[in-house]
Parts: sequence; C-alpha cells; structure tokens
Amino acid sequence: MKTFHRTAWLALAAAVFLLAGCASSQSGSSYAREQTRGEMHVRLGVVESVRQVTIEGSKSGAGPMAGGVIGGIAGSNIGGGRGAVVGTVIGMVAGGMAGQAIEENVTKKNGLEITIKLDDGRMIAVTQEADEQFYPGDRVRVLSGRGATRVSR
Repeated sequence: MKTFHRTAWLALAAAVFLLAGCASSQSGSSYAREQTRGEMHVRLGVVESVRQVTIEGSKSGAGPMAGGVIGGIAGSNIGGGRGAVVGTVIGMVAGGMAGQAIEENVTKKNGLEITIKLDDGRMIAVTQEADEQFYPGDRVRVLSGRGATRVSR
C-alpha cells in the first residue's frame, strides 16, 4: 500500500509538470500562433522604472482533476466497505486541492513591470516574463497588436 501511495503522488507530480510544459509563455520574445504575420504598432521610449513581479500560475483544472483521481484511488485503499467510500471521497478532495496548488506553483513565473516614457510624452507600463533584463534609461521598443503588448530592445 505504501508503494501505491508513493506511485500515486509521483503520478500527480508528473502530470502537473507535464502541464507546466503546456503553459503559455508571457515572454516578450514569445508569440502566440495567431499573433504571427500580423502588423504590430511600434512605439519608442525610455525605461523609467522596472519592478519585479510574480505572474500567477495557470488554473487549467487539469491539476485538480489529476489530483482528485489519484487521491480517490489512493483513498479507496483505506479500510473496507463504507471506510473505502469515505476514504475515496476524502482522497478525491485532498488530491484535488493538492493538484491545484501544485499546478499553480509549478506554472507561476517571475515577471517584470516595466514603466516606459514614450517619445510622445505618455507613460505606460507593460508586464511580461523576466526573460530579458531592462534598466532605467534603456531605449526600448514597445510593440502592440492582436491583443498583446511587449517590450524589446
């Protein structure tokens, strides 16, 4: 039974890590398929400030679902008769909660809130994944179009 519990939790962890690979990127260098071959509006400006932020993890529902299934299976091995039913329900709830927490934690990312003074004098702020560093005084391009805005050098 201990081997089963260990296997169940390893399966849950593997499922969530696979989900993390499917999570969409919030990087300034990453484009969704539908954003390609479309015109982007380009503005130029200077970075005024940069603040580190956390981009929340995904809440796709797959983590709680996988956790609930694995928790239910694990819980069903507790006791017999009514004990197995109660164990299944408790296992499903606990596994679902654990799966959701794991999915959110595994898929959250470090981000930057970049405040920019555009050449026309307006101030804007863009939040994106922290895959490129920006510093106050950096000259940057702000690309906007198809529902996304990103900052690049």
